[in-house]
Formats: sequence, C-alpha cells, structure tokens
Amino acid sequence: MKSYTISPHTADVRLKIRGKTLEEIFLNALEGMNRILIKNYEKYLNEHAIVKEMTISSFDTTTLLIDFLSEILTLSYINKAIFHTVSFLEIGPNTLHVRLIGGKVKSFKKDIKAISYHEAEIRRNQKGEYETTLVLDI
Repeated sequence: MKSYTISPHTADVRLKIRGKTLEEIFLNALEGMNRILIKNYEKYLNEHAIVKEMTISSFDTTTLLIDFLSEILTLSYINKAIFHTVSFLEIGPNTLHVRLIGGKVKSFKKDIKAISYHEAEIRRNQKGEYETTLVLDI
C-alpha cells in the first residue's frame, strides 16, 4: 500500500509520507519523489543499471531525510536516472549508509529544484508510525 500522498501547491508539491520504520519512511519519500519526476517511471527504465553508495551524517532525522533525498535528486540529474532500489547498510537517527540502484531515463516529466525544510519534521503519530510533510520546490 502506498504510504505517501502528493498534493500540488503553489509553485511547490507537498509530499505527505509515513512509515513504520525509518527505512520505510525514507523509501516512501524516495518513491514519492520519483513519482513526481516521472509518474510511471518503471516503463522508462532501461537495462543500464547504475549503482552508487552514499554515506550521510546530519543534524537530526528530519535533516537526514532531506539530505538523503537531495543527494539522490542530484545523482538523478547528473546521471539522468531514477534511483529506485535502496539497500540500507546502516541507518540511525542522524546517519545512514546506503547502496542505490538506478536506471537511466530519457527525460524527467517535472523538475524538482529543491527539497525544502518548510513544514518538515519527522515525528511519530498515534499508531507509532513515522510521518512528515515535505515541500518540494518545482
């Protein structure tokens, strides 16, 4: 089941995300960002897989999520690729080490300029799930 919603906003897109674990909320955020870049990106991926590893340390978990998405967004534009598979080699409240697998695409349907800190705050809801809202500048 999809654990994110995409809502258009003036010059931005809001991405509401939740997940039972830190890994899940990070994966759902990436899935949502990829769907904004190319709605049905699976059919545009070709067999040219791109593998990258990334280590990030940030101030807190919310900043870690924004840094994670920002780094992948940069890699996506540099490699003209969608990174769709993530293996978490390590994840903590403010650090992570991941292996990413992506596939080349011909173009992006929307450009995301940045992931904003506005409204971003990872917290637990009444069910104990992690949730946050991200504003993506398009």
